[in-house]
Amino acid sequence: MQYINLKQQNPKLTQKLTKQRPIRILHVVGGMVRAGTETWLMHILRNIDRDAFQMDFLVHTNEECDYDAEIRALGSKIIPCLNSSQPWLYARNFRRVLRDNEPYDIVHSHVHHFSGFVLWLAKRAGIPVRIAHSHLDSSVVESKSRLYRRLYLSLTKVLIARNATLGLAASRQARKDLFYQTKASEQRWQLLSCGVNLDSFKNEIDSQKMRGELGIPSDAFVIGHVGRFHSQKNHKFIIDIAAEVVKQEPKMRLLLVGEGDLVPDIKQKVMLKGLSEKVIFAGSRSDVSSLMMGVMDTFLFPSLYEGLGLVLIEAQAAGLQCILSDTIPEEADVVKQLMRRMSLSQPAYSWAESILATRNTRANVNRKEAFRWIEQSSFNVKNSLESMKNIYAKNLNLYANKI
Repeated sequence: MQYINLKQQNPKLTQKLTKQRPIRILHVVGGMVRAGTETWLMHILRNIDRDAFQMDFLVHTNEECDYDAEIRALGSKIIPCLNSSQPWLYARNFRRVLRDNEPYDIVHSHVHHFSGFVLWLAKRAGIPVRIAHSHLDSSVVESKSRLYRRLYLSLTKVLIARNATLGLAASRQARKDLFYQTKASEQRWQLLSCGVNLDSFKNEIDSQKMRGELGIPSDAFVIGHVGRFHSQKNHKFIIDIAAEVVKQEPKMRLLLVGEGDLVPDIKQKVMLKGLSEKVIFAGSRSDVSSLMMGVMDTFLFPSLYEGLGLVLIEAQAAGLQCILSDTIPEEADVVKQLMRRMSLSQPAYSWAESILATRNTRANVNRKEAFRWIEQSSFNVKNSLESMKNIYAKNLNLYANKI
């Protein structure tokens, strides 16, 4: 679909807004933690023309999150809206947020199925453009849910269909998971490649220094993983795989980057497996690109489900060979020579064999070539930013032409 450039639009609404005040967008997220979707939103916020677009963030927590301070420093708001598990209280809080911070032209919701309720409230409040954004394909897990949960999921999909003016999805699987698909709705439910900032991948990295800071020997074989400690990311299986790798490669180290509720459970499993000296818990890091280029030898990503897995795009930009689950959408495979997909039904020792194979074989593409592939793709944040700006402008003008 061709998007119309903001400057080429009918001046009826966008020129009026951008001259008198910026187009105002309220993003709805759980919390601005250092995760894939939230990091992409930060790339957009840092690079968008903030005189033309004002982005605020409605969050479902009172806790300070990784990006909150930077968001405020850039002139945007973090607005808590609590009680998401109590619909009537949440509805009252949501109306208060809109009333106290009006006007908003766009509500852009990133909370998957719960977006149905969010956009229903936004429509009742008179928000003209209402976007549901699907960053996940959780259908495999949700298919095993109990009846009450399945009824909830069906209801939220109905609410999205009735109240979203536009749906965006990170992949075809993510689109299918959240939106009802018909030929008539193809233009309404669109794909959008969320991008990554590639500037840091151009930096020179002192590998020996970085490994030393993490206590990793210079001759270690380092398996890397980046992801929040949530059941979706399958950390327990990652530890099982590492235990198999170390049987054949004693110099193995596993570098886990991220935070989350499951950290204590995973640390306990590491201890029980006798891997305490082999696993590094790096926590939340802002230098993921440097860790990928300077520390990791291969990248492991056996997620149970993903909408896309933006961290895989970063791993490819770093030139890392990736061992990943076949549940991940194929749109993630930009540099196909670096990607090896495996079934989660295969045992840990089979995954270990694939990882060890990357130690002994070179990929058919070097780091510079892999970086160029990513740079030219739709996953470059510069391309993603232009798409996002044009989506906002076009949809506001479609609304303007109706009034």
